[in-house]
Amino acid sequence: MAESELYRKGTEIRRQLMGDKLVDKMAGSVYDDPMMKKFGDYAREAVFGMLWSRPGLDLKTRALICVISDASTHALPELAIHLRMARRQGWTEDELSEALLHLAGYIGLPAVREAMLTAKEVFAELRKEG
Repeated sequence: MAESELYRKGTEIRRQLMGDKLVDKMAGSVYDDPMMKKFGDYAREAVFGMLWSRPGLDLKTRALICVISDASTHALPELAIHLRMARRQGWTEDELSEALLHLAGYIGLPAVREAMLTAKEVFAELRKEG
């Protein structure tokens, strides 16, 4: 794929949100074959380059929106990624767990329980990583 301006912008935003270590890890595991590379290139340009760079909301708020969306749609692998992004943007474990708990009245306890179990694992990993 030719690197468009949106692709370059998406690359920069993605690294800012995830950090070099996670981006590099995903490049060697998730996006290591042609099919997933195409997906990653598309997401980098369309999602990170177009959506995340729009004016009107800061990256911290956008990260929280993704956490809420993932919990609501039971997208637990994505939730793990977005929780990491949210922590890098300054959300605390307490704030994120409270946001998830708040969803219980709207999406139900079973979905929130699964989201909180995912958060528990991610937060433990982040603490180990320092």
